[in-house]
Amino acid sequence: MWSFSFVVPTFLIMVIILIFYFSLPRLDIRMNRFFVDLVAIETITIITDIAASIVDNYYALVPIWLVDLLNLLYFVSLFTRSLVMYRFTFGALGVSVARSALMKQVIRTPYYACIVLTCLSPFFGFIYYVDESGYHMGNFYNLIYVTGFFYILMSFLAVSKYRKHLSGRRERYSLILYNLILIMGMFIRYFLARYLLLDTFVLMAIIVVYLAFMNPEYFLEPRGVVFNSYALRQYINEHIDDLDERCMGMVVHRYYEMRDIYGAPQTDVGLNLIGRYLTQICPKGKVFYYRRGRYIIFGDKDVDFKELSNRIAARFRNPWVSKTAELYFDVGFATIELNNNVESADVILNTMTKALGTVDSNDSEAPLEVTEDELYQTEKEIKIKRSLETAIENNTVELFLQPMIDAETGKTVGAEALARIRDENGELIPPGHFIPIAEKSGRINELGEQIFEKTCNFIKNNDLNKMGIQWINVNLSPVQFIRKDLSDRYSAILKKYDVDPRSIHLEITEESMIDDCFLKRQIKELSEKGFKFVLDDYGTGYSNLARLKNCPFINIKLDITIVREFCREPDEILPTMITAFKHMGFGITSEGVENDGMAAAMKKIGCDYLQGFYYSKPMPAAEFVKTYAM
Repeated sequence: MWSFSFVVPTFLIMVIILIFYFSLPRLDIRMNRFFVDLVAIETITIITDIAASIVDNYYALVPIWLVDLLNLLYFVSLFTRSLVMYRFTFGALGVSVARSALMKQVIRTPYYACIVLTCLSPFFGFIYYVDESGYHMGNFYNLIYVTGFFYILMSFLAVSKYRKHLSGRRERYSLILYNLILIMGMFIRYFLARYLLLDTFVLMAIIVVYLAFMNPEYFLEPRGVVFNSYALRQYINEHIDDLDERCMGMVVHRYYEMRDIYGAPQTDVGLNLIGRYLTQICPKGKVFYYRRGRYIIFGDKDVDFKELSNRIAARFRNPWVSKTAELYFDVGFATIELNNNVESADVILNTMTKALGTVDSNDSEAPLEVTEDELYQTEKEIKIKRSLETAIENNTVELFLQPMIDAETGKTVGAEALARIRDENGELIPPGHFIPIAEKSGRINELGEQIFEKTCNFIKNNDLNKMGIQWINVNLSPVQFIRKDLSDRYSAILKKYDVDPRSIHLEITEESMIDDCFLKRQIKELSEKGFKFVLDDYGTGYSNLARLKNCPFINIKLDITIVREFCREPDEILPTMITAFKHMGFGITSEGVENDGMAAAMKKIGCDYLQGFYYSKPMPAAEFVKTYAM
């Protein structure tokens, strides 16, 4: 006799999960579809399990064909559940179940074989058979365990192989626990088959993944009106290969100012009202809230976003009324035509963020059309960022050196250390492309420190005197310069390579000189470690003669723009400045010397050192040694 003590409560709990899950909006992504398949097949399995067990218990009271039919349905659903639970693992991992049609068929072969044997069981008794004495196990009954363990093993292998696709340890451990519970359920069923406990363990596994992945509230903004930024990224990543939609972004102008005026709670109520309105007028679209007063709407190509934006703008001319206040907002719009040429979600989101930033700064309601060139430019920036991160993490930032020439003798006396990285094809990326990205992303500290260390290593392993080099200049970005532990870190690297600090000059830009107090303190700490300083790119920032007088610079490098300007239209301003600098004890270096005429002009007005393509482009450190070693 089969016992129903556990399966009936299991069924009731499953009904509660179904009601709650389907009461909230659901995002159209593969993981959600697989979860729906999972709870549906589990519900069917429980129902057929109960029905088959009842007729098996009272087989003498019902027709044999009904016992056969209900058991067949149960075993079909049981085998199908094993496959669907395996598929859900891949849905949670965000990868395809099989990368090729052949592999897909190989994975499904055990399932197909079991379904065929089940369907033939009423005639040949492979999995089960029914006769005058009731229900009996067939010769191949244990295939339910073999198949179940096979798909659980494949799930474990998938988690191991694709674990990096998961955002955190909680998701990874949840998937492991999900499959461990299924293993426990299979063993319990094997030893206590008559108690119908497997469904209870399957329910436990479903609850684990529900709590870790599938709670609809994970994908929704508070109050469950529109999807959140996590859902937005999930949706784009899922459909990136078959995007054929239009995308409209909307931004609340002066968002932070509105939060100050109305207060955070009231502003959030207003955003909630806006989200509810957008879902009402875009019933076929997908509405996402993308933080900071920004909404993004996806719709079919036939959606008239111009008419839609006009309609929304008209609504914003009236207040948004909450229980305690009337809220007035202004909005702007941007649209993108999407296709399957877009590489990643970051391309779309970064481009839309830039566009909405432009719209917000212009305080305009007129929709801004984002072009394919802008998408391409964003994609290019993302690839550069990826190359930058790869180079930093793998310690493959390259040291290039550009010689500095003594204006009187024409000989090389110094060099500037420069960072270079390569793209995925091995081509050099211009520094003007990756340096701003490094500064914005916060990786400039690691980039600069890596170049400083490689410069120290270069000095240790090469005879500078043999190359006629007295010093090497190393750049410090403004972001690096504000690090409070900068002097300790750099002096530790000097000690590691046993390098004399006098052989390295630190170049800082005028942007680093905004805060006088911090500037003096930082330079004092670094000077005490033995470092000397060069002011880089003079003429582009904040310095003046009074401030320079209080800073222990040994050299001032004239920015390439003022050098070119002087060579194009000579005047008395630059020569007078250089005379003043030299009177104050500063050496002068001219950057950007591109021809003999510029070299002669800079030498004539008093520059001590010359640097530029006229003498040499920056070259790899190894090539520099071959070129300048005597």
